[in-house]
Amino acid sequence: MVEPTSHKENLRALRQAIETLLNRSDGPLAAVAKEAKARLELLAVRLASRDEQDRLAALYHVSRALGSSLQLDQALNQVMDAVIQLTGAERGFLMLLDRETGELDLQAARNFERKNLDREDMQVSRTVIKEVVRTGEGLVTTNAQTDARFAQQPSVMRYALRSILCVPLRARGEVSGVIYVDNTVKAALFSEREREMLEAFAAQAAVALENARLYTRTDTALAERVAELETLQRLDRELNAGLDFERVLDLTLDWAVRGTQAESGWIAMRSGDSQTMSIVAGAGKGAALDPTWLPSAAAPPGAARRMPFLGRNGSADGPPSRTHETTSARLTLPVRREEETIAWIGVQRDGKPFAPDAEAFLQRLAEHAAVAIENTRLYQAVQQANLAKSQFISVVSHEIKIPMTSIRGYADLIRIGTAGPVSDQQSQFLEAIRNNVDRMATLVSDLSDISRIETGRLRMDLSAVALDRYLRETASGLMPQIEAKRQSLLFELPEALPAVWVDPARLVQVLTNLLSNANKYTPEGGEITACASPQPEFVKVSIRDNGLGMSPEDQAGLFRQFFRSENPAVREQAGWGLGLNVTRLLIQRMGGEIGVQSELGKGSTFWFTLPIAR
Repeated sequence: MVEPTSHKENLRALRQAIETLLNRSDGPLAAVAKEAKARLELLAVRLASRDEQDRLAALYHVSRALGSSLQLDQALNQVMDAVIQLTGAERGFLMLLDRETGELDLQAARNFERKNLDREDMQVSRTVIKEVVRTGEGLVTTNAQTDARFAQQPSVMRYALRSILCVPLRARGEVSGVIYVDNTVKAALFSEREREMLEAFAAQAAVALENARLYTRTDTALAERVAELETLQRLDRELNAGLDFERVLDLTLDWAVRGTQAESGWIAMRSGDSQTMSIVAGAGKGAALDPTWLPSAAAPPGAARRMPFLGRNGSADGPPSRTHETTSARLTLPVRREEETIAWIGVQRDGKPFAPDAEAFLQRLAEHAAVAIENTRLYQAVQQANLAKSQFISVVSHEIKIPMTSIRGYADLIRIGTAGPVSDQQSQFLEAIRNNVDRMATLVSDLSDISRIETGRLRMDLSAVALDRYLRETASGLMPQIEAKRQSLLFELPEALPAVWVDPARLVQVLTNLLSNANKYTPEGGEITACASPQPEFVKVSIRDNGLGMSPEDQAGLFRQFFRSENPAVREQAGWGLGLNVTRLLIQRMGGEIGVQSELGKGSTFWFTLPIAR
C-alpha cells in the first residue's frame, strides 16, 4: 500500500512535468498538456478527499480503542502506538506534568514497531516541548535543521532532528503534558493537517490518561488503605495477645516509629494522682515530660503538634540550635479513651517535617492502642489488688491458726476431764466448740490454698499415682458420715485403670471435697457413685449422686469464690463457698479440667480429668 506522503510527492513531480510541457509546447500538444493538467488537478482533489477520509477513519478506530485499559502504563503505550499509527512518525514520546514540581516526566517512549525505546534513543527537542507547554498550542516544523526557530538549538543540531510535531495534552482546561513525534530521516513529514488531527486525538487521549491516572491513584490509595488496615489488624492481635503493660507500650511505640518513619519516640503517662507527666517508654524513659512538647490547651481534641525536638535522645538538654530547628521535627498526639487522655505519644526525626499521612497513621494507631493500654493498666491494677489481698489472707491465715489451735486443744482437755468432771450439757458445748473450730480450720486452709495458688507459691509434688486405690481409701475415710445418713456408696471402676500424674495429697483433697459435697447434699438413704474411665490422654473421674441437684443459674456460678445457692435446702448445710473453687484451681494446676451436669431435684454429677502418667 502506497503511503499518502508518496501520493503527494508523485503528484508534485507530475505537476512540474506538465507545467514544463505547457511552457514548451503549442498547438495540439499544448491542448493535450492542458487537458492532462485539468485531469491531474481533479485526481489531486479526489486523492486529498480520500486521504482525509482514511485519516478520519483511522482517528475513529484508534479513538474507539482508546481507554480500553484503566492501567496507566498500558494506557500510555496505547496512546503512543495510536499516535504513531496516525502520523506515520518514526517514534513518539509522551510526557506528563508533575503538579508538585512543575517538571515534565517522560512516561512513554515508543517506535513505529510498537516497542519501548532504549535510553540512548530518547533524544528530543526540549525547546519545542517547552514552547508547546508555554503557549498551550501545537507546533509543527517540516525541517528543524533549516527552521529559524530551532536550527541553532543544541538538541536539534546534536541529534539531527528534522520533522517534528508536538501538541499539548489538556486535563480540566490546563496543560497536563505533551505528545511529541518526530522523524530524524525525512523532512516535511508533518503538516498543519496532521497537527490538527493530532490535537483532536490528544483531547480524547488526555481524558483517557486522566481517567487511568485517577484510577491508578485510587487503586494505589485503596491498596495502601487495605495494607494499613491489615497492619492495624495485626497490631490489634499483637496488642491483645497478652496483658503485659510494658509489652503493650513497647509494641505501640515500635509501630509508631515504623509507621511514621521516625527515628525515635516516647510514650508519657501520669504517675498515680500526680499531675506530672513521665515518660514510660522510649527515649528518655523515666524522665519528666517537658510540657512544651505537648499541643497547647487551645488545640482541639486529637490535635497533633509538629515542632523541633530538643535532643536526639529525647531528653530535655536545653534549647535547640537554629540549625537543629530547621532539620528536626516532632509529632505529638494524645491517646484518648472515652474522652479522657490516658497517655501521650510522640515521634521525632532529623530531616523534613512529618507529612499529614504520618499524622493520620499515628492518630489511628493511638485509637487502637488506647483500648489495649487501658485494659493492661486496669489488669495491672487488678493484679496488684489481688496480690495485696493474697498477702493479707496469708498473714491473717497464719495469725488465726495459732488461737484456733489453742481453742481446740483446751476444749479437748476440758472434754476428757483434765480440769474436773464434765456434765452432759458441758460436753455438748465443748463438742460444738470443736466442730466450729474444725470449720474454721477448713476455711483457713482453703483461703491459704487460694492465696498460694494465685501468687504462684503452691508447690506441687507430681508423681504417678494409682487412682483406684486413692479413690477407695479416701471414700473409706468418709464412710462414718456416709453411714450416718444411711447412704450407699458404689464404685464403677474398670479392672485396669492407668496411673495418673498428680500430687497425691492434692488428689485426696479434691476427692474429699467432691465426696463430702455429695454426702452433704444427698438426703438420707440416697446413693453416691464413684466412676472412672480411661481416655487416650487422661482419665475421667465422676462423682454422681441423686440428691438436691442444681438449677442452671446455680451451675453457672458454682466454681466462683464464696458462691452459695439461694436454695433453702442448700443454705441449711454449713459451708463457705470455697471448696469447689479450690478444687477447680487444684485440678487445673495438675493439668486437668472440671465440670458438672445437674438437674434440680434429680441429683448432680461432678466430673474432672487427670493426665495419664507416661
